[in-house]
Amino acid sequence: MGLNKVEYGLVTGASSGLGREFVRQLAETKRYRIVAVARREDKLKELQETFGELVIPLKADVTSDEFRAGLEDLFTKYGFSVVINNAGFGLAGRFEETDADREQQMIDTNVKALQTVTKTAVRHMKDRGGHILNVASSAGFFPGGAYMATYYASKAYVLSLTNAIHEELRQDKSPLYIGSLCPGPVDTEFNDVANVKFSLKGITAEYCVRYALKKMFNGKREIIPTFRMKALIFLTRLAPRSRILKFTAGAQRSKIERR
Repeated sequence: MGLNKVEYGLVTGASSGLGREFVRQLAETKRYRIVAVARREDKLKELQETFGELVIPLKADVTSDEFRAGLEDLFTKYGFSVVINNAGFGLAGRFEETDADREQQMIDTNVKALQTVTKTAVRHMKDRGGHILNVASSAGFFPGGAYMATYYASKAYVLSLTNAIHEELRQDKSPLYIGSLCPGPVDTEFNDVANVKFSLKGITAEYCVRYALKKMFNGKREIIPTFRMKALIFLTRLAPRSRILKFTAGAQRSKIERR
């Protein structure tokens, strides 16, 4: 298949972890050329060296005014059929002790940048269709996460926003899909950045992305990759919120103590 026949995809946070795996698996289909967005130029070069012209590297900070200002032109130029909003990170610690600037950066990345990319994508893709996948977290289903308070809140925002847009598109009979990927622990750089160590064994990024893409193309609104996490989320809907908050606090505190 010639490259002039392939479609274009956009992946943010593409330098490592789930983002890099999304780039790899989409590129390996030979159906997509991927605009890979990340801040680390060396990692983008590695992707381009691996996949050649199937990857279009874009060194950018998704929270920057420059990136936001260029989104309209980016979508007009490439006419994306797949958008993966993956950029994001976590931060652990007591709320009064975590670094305020770093926390604001997390909100800007996990919430504001995702909101802007999603709005641009919906406006461009609503009539012609395609797929938008917002990477949330199983954390988004919980009433809160003590010791990772802002991270849990940011992912609840992503999940709520995406579900609402999904319903709007459904009622408008739009061919555009939007959904959320809500994994539990995944073996990526997330743990090091958040400075935590999970008690539960994480799944591989390869499995998580393969499962996510399959469910995305099948139109699944909320994608939860493991049965164990599905069961835990189901239980949160049955138990009192106070009990879930206490349980989550204990789990997050143990991660910090284990690091």
